[in-house]
Amino acid sequence: MKLFPLFADLRGRPVLVVGGGEVAARKAAALLAAGADVTVVAPELHMDLRHALDAGRLRWHEGYFVPECLDGMWLAVAATADRAVNRAVADAGAARRCFVNVVDDPELSHFQVPAVVDRDPVTIAVSSAGAAPMFARRIRERLEALIDPQLGPLTALAAKHRDAIRQRFANLAARRAFYDRLYEGEVAALLRQGRPAEAESALLAELAQRAVASVGRIVVVGVGPGDPGSLTLAALRALNLADVLLVADGVPEPILALARKDASRRPAPAGRIESGRLLLSLAEAGHTVVYLERGGGPTAKALGLSDSWVVEQVPGLHADQD
Repeated sequence: MKLFPLFADLRGRPVLVVGGGEVAARKAAALLAAGADVTVVAPELHMDLRHALDAGRLRWHEGYFVPECLDGMWLAVAATADRAVNRAVADAGAARRCFVNVVDDPELSHFQVPAVVDRDPVTIAVSSAGAAPMFARRIRERLEALIDPQLGPLTALAAKHRDAIRQRFANLAARRAFYDRLYEGEVAALLRQGRPAEAESALLAELAQRAVASVGRIVVVGVGPGDPGSLTLAALRALNLADVLLVADGVPEPILALARKDASRRPAPAGRIESGRLLLSLAEAGHTVVYLERGGGPTAKALGLSDSWVVEQVPGLHADQD
């Protein structure tokens, strides 16, 4: 990972945009949308910047950039057509420990602005670390088509009732199952139909239902030779749903890195029967436990598990890679 991804809270914080043209106007608009306190330094302003200035949404320092323009700024964007000016902004920012993005110039930039899919309050960002921004934009376009537009309202609704959800589902696995039902069930469907009040009523009805004992799952994934790029979508989904990873010898770290970040990891016992007993105890405690092994992965019978437990055997590799 070349860049460390983060999301910055810029609400009310001073940010500088150097340049007054169309590109600067686009960057200023994005910063204003994030709640930043924007100052533009430029001898002239694009029409959109002028409108924002007239509306009192930003400040204008009429003139040319000098290093002192960065005093007190949290970050800056250099959006001029003059690389010497952009370099001066980057150098002055480095001296003040102020992060600077130079538009379309990753060599001078201290941070990159990603391509964004906005489902407020959910934000999905894609970066190529400045190597190929057009690829990042193409990925964003595909994600725009895949991500439900109602994800934002659904997230906001869940956030409104977050405390009640946490109190109702103290068990993490049960809480995750509840959120899965919100995402895939009636609540999301009602939001999609433009019926937010009914969606909220449906959420509250789900919260009022009598508690159901959490039932765990056992998923077996054979990871083949251990190439993360060869895993199936089903295998990736299993890794993303895991509460616990039970990891056999030889499963490489790049595979484990694809799992949920808060999933706990345990080394599998030396024998498969012993592994099966541990899988069973974890599942009976309500966990979704994923057993990872190189090759094709063992059957339920090989793990010593009875037919009363449904063991999902997920193909780790595509058929042409077996």
